[in-house]
Amino acid sequence: MFGISFSELLLVGLVALLVLGPERLPGAARTAGLWVGRLKRSFNAIKQEVEREIGADEIRRQLHNEHILSLEQEARKIFTPPQQEPTPVETVMTPTDPAPAAATVEPAPVPASTPVEPVAPAVAPAAPAPHDPTLPPRAP
Repeated sequence: MFGISFSELLLVGLVALLVLGPERLPGAARTAGLWVGRLKRSFNAIKQEVEREIGADEIRRQLHNEHILSLEQEARKIFTPPQQEPTPVETVMTPTDPAPAAATVEPAPVPASTPVEPVAPAVAPAAPAPHDPTLPPRAP
């Protein structure tokens, strides 16, 4: 927590044993443990109060939901076949039109027996980074 190593704790214990003596050391250790526990509980209570005030949990959930919605939209774009635009049908000018224009030819009709195959997208979607903190944890 504070970066104290075992050797430093041992040194503090030895100094406390020399200063307090073997009779008062257990009581002092118990009192110090109670004070540390109280401090931890009060810091956790303050932290929870601040998080509740700013609504951090709600903001996290909203960001996570927005991320999921954007992923769903990308998946729909990838997996739905693109809509083919209808080819414009051009008409041949009749003699009643005031300005004669160049005659256009209609495209040849496609026989009904010709199978239409969906076209796969040319670009694969980018995979999210493995260290992305917005994603839920993966199972091993």
